[in-house]
Amino acid sequence: MPRPVPELPMHEAKPRQKATPPPLMREMLRFGTVGGLGVAVNFAVFNLCRAATSESVVRCSIAGTAAAIVFNYLGYRYFAYRERDKRSPARQFSLFVAFSLVGLLIENGTLYAATYWLGWNGVLQNNLVKALGLAAATAFRFWAYRTWVFLLPSGAYGRDSPAPQGRGS
Repeated sequence: MPRPVPELPMHEAKPRQKATPPPLMREMLRFGTVGGLGVAVNFAVFNLCRAATSESVVRCSIAGTAAAIVFNYLGYRYFAYRERDKRSPARQFSLFVAFSLVGLLIENGTLYAATYWLGWNGVLQNNLVKALGLAAATAFRFWAYRTWVFLLPSGAYGRDSPAPQGRGS
């Protein structure tokens, strides 16, 4: 007769936890999602204006950027930064517009310089230079929006997300 096999102790199976990215990474992903859609709006309006009107390339770019600013404000307020402090929407909107205008100057200043100083006025050149300016403006906007516009509620800074430096509250 076969010898009985001793029973091994059963360990309690721990439920698997979903691997969630750190808070800053989640913030960057949400910011990137809204921003990516905003870029699509920006380039669509820019290229439509460029193809359908006789406006200058910089004016068409400003129209695209303005459309994206409106789209992005709604996306950031209600999606990317939905858990942020919403007690002073007028202040938040004013700062958003101010920092967005600085981003508009960065983005379109690059395009202006390339078009009028360097003579790069082809469709592909305009789109590539606009993309470069947009990348620089996006880095500025990410810093500005998270530091000054979409604030965490008081006391919400945990161990994983230190309070931004230099902001006045």
